[in-house]
Amino acid sequence: FSGDDVYMSNENERQEYVLNENGIIFVGNARYIEARGWYYGQFQDLLNICLTMLDLSLYYRQDPAMDVSRRGDPKYVGRVISSMINGNDNDNGVLLGKWQGSFHSHENPSRWDGSVVILKKWRQDNYRPVQYGQCWVFAGVMCTVLRCLGIPTRLVSNFNSAHDVDRNLSIDKYYDSSGRSLNISKDSTWDYHVWNESWFIRPDLGRSYNGWQVLDATPQEQSRG
Repeated sequence: FSGDDVYMSNENERQEYVLNENGIIFVGNARYIEARGWYYGQFQDLLNICLTMLDLSLYYRQDPAMDVSRRGDPKYVGRVISSMINGNDNDNGVLLGKWQGSFHSHENPSRWDGSVVILKKWRQDNYRPVQYGQCWVFAGVMCTVLRCLGIPTRLVSNFNSAHDVDRNLSIDKYYDSSGRSLNISKDSTWDYHVWNESWFIRPDLGRSYNGWQVLDATPQEQSRG
């Protein structure tokens, strides 16, 4: 209803960002953009899995009463879910990330085409992280979980995506006096990156910040420790 923090007034947007169980994820590179079909399946008997995800989080384990009291706040729920979609914090997260080497003993990330099988495998394996995921897989699963919990969510793809490790808002490259490249910077530029945006108001920041909020479940660096 209109008083909800996650209320979208536009019916077409509600149909697309809350109710639509199918979507397209754009991956590849700036010169060759590939459209992957993805089945979100947020209404396919996943609610108990999503609620269990909240109960397994480090936030709940550290302070159950505080955690449960904040579950009506989409800002908070978004942060908890973004942490739980990946299993890199030893928190029984849904997916382990892998970007190089062999995938022969587990699922190659490129073979996934939907969230439902991943989430149900996670439950069947007693909440051990499913192997493996990459950015578009993390984003696809996160979209499913947040839509299942009633938070309007979409995916965003960016090509030639800068990864600024030292937070100086630039991609640094170093050269010696002869012009040879020195491999000492940890900054990089990826072919593409995929993350999520969720729709909710921001009473903590003011009305001008209401709307789409960025969330990223890909485990690259720690956030707040």
